[in-house]
Amino acid sequence: MIEIKNLHKGFNGEAVLKGIDARFEQGKTNMIIGASGSGKSVFLKNMLGLFEPDEGEIIYSGESLLDMDIDRKSDLRKEMGMLFQHSALFDSMTVEENIMFPLRMFSRMKLAERRERANEILERVNLVNLNKKMPSEISGGQQKRVALGRAIANNPQYLFCDEPNSGLDPKTATVIDQLIQEITHERNITTVIISHDMNSVMEIGETIVFLKDGLIAWEGSNKEIFKTDNEAVTDFVYSSDLFKKVRIAQNEGF
Repeated sequence: MIEIKNLHKGFNGEAVLKGIDARFEQGKTNMIIGASGSGKSVFLKNMLGLFEPDEGEIIYSGESLLDMDIDRKSDLRKEMGMLFQHSALFDSMTVEENIMFPLRMFSRMKLAERRERANEILERVNLVNLNKKMPSEISGGQQKRVALGRAIANNPQYLFCDEPNSGLDPKTATVIDQLIQEITHERNITTVIISHDMNSVMEIGETIVFLKDGLIAWEGSNKEIFKTDNEAVTDFVYSSDLFKKVRIAQNEGF
């Protein structure tokens, strides 16, 4: 679990995060949503320790990030997995080598053990026998699954996903969503997902934090978000014709 208490962060005298309190539950897909400029990325970078808050606390399983010494922060980073927006695979490495990279960096596994682990991961993300392929030789959806495999290679306690469906078609995006949720449940990971994709919110938003202007404007689940009367949320959610139709259908009892 990750707890956020009264988190503030600004740059050049301009406040970006203005006092955020949130809790991200273990074993659930926790989503951070909001319009561009709402503070999502800054929020994530504070949680990852890339930015230091101006005020507030970030607590990992009861332990404050700000109170950790360098060695403990290094250990914590080994417990984190990161799925980047554009996969961020190493172009010069094969699929297998990409997945083994964190194992080589952060574990004492021998080469044979790393390869065995890579094969287990490839089977889990449904990419069997693609070990020797280069990233340029596989599809965007397959690249995203390799990136997810790399993110979970070290059995992290915490998984962070930054716009995991960016650039994917709806069908492939749904596959990635379901895979993230399945892995979260199987491994009891605390998963935090930044997204603007309302299809993802509908599919896997077990807990949702909606940011607006650096503050939490609403919290709930994917079952609750379509029932809220919070104007900021409804403006965001029903900005597309598709979700306007969903709202109308719900109100008409379909």
